[in-house]
Amino acid sequence: MRIRDYIPNQHGAWAMLLVPFLFGMLASTPGAIHALLFACWLLIYLFMFPLLQWIRLGKAKTAARYRKPLLLYGALLVPAALILVLLRPEVLSMALLFVPLFAVNALYAKRKRERALLNDIAAIVQFSLMVLISYKLGGGTDLRLAAELFLISTLYFIGTAFYVKTIIRERNNKRFYFYSVAYHGMLMLLALWLLSPAMQIAALILLARAVWFPRTGITAKQSGMLEIVYSVIVLAAVWMTYA
Repeated sequence: MRIRDYIPNQHGAWAMLLVPFLFGMLASTPGAIHALLFACWLLIYLFMFPLLQWIRLGKAKTAARYRKPLLLYGALLVPAALILVLLRPEVLSMALLFVPLFAVNALYAKRKRERALLNDIAAIVQFSLMVLISYKLGGGTDLRLAAELFLISTLYFIGTAFYVKTIIRERNNKRFYFYSVAYHGMLMLLALWLLSPAMQIAALILLARAVWFPRTGITAKQSGMLEIVYSVIVLAAVWMTYA
């Protein structure tokens, strides 16, 4: 048994797993159903990791390596998901929204292009859909508020994808650095126009991050640790604005 076959090594995805879920929960009424929902959500993520690795590397190479994690997480996921669907049947129809986005991820995995920006965006939208489910299961009824939180989650994590690429894969790419800064500048303007002072402060911090840190030689590990701080800042701003 190798732990790395069971635990995803994409550190940024853990924030994407948790933050949209908390957006929806905090903006509605937190309850016991959220504990079950998050258990299913976590197991889906853990199940999809070896599945995508299987698709990427080919069945012949990975059948033995990823069979056990797939069976383990699948065995845990099926009963938990059945209980959730029985309690809240509307989850099933909402889950269909994930299918085409996962198909995009599977296609990029098959082509061994998981780091492509479009693949990142498909995954980000997929994770951000959890805002809608978490909000709905918490009794939320304001569709405009749910859509706003979904967009905040999506736009924030797309900005993070731009920023992280300027730290790692596009470190010396001045054009990509410009794209990242321009994108965060656009977010700052949108926040000033449409959002609360707390969200404006968060957008300013993210813009400063995009401008400054790629010029400092910060390492990928240091950047990853700081992303926890930025996620907490954005989450706190959403809590102060919408909870």
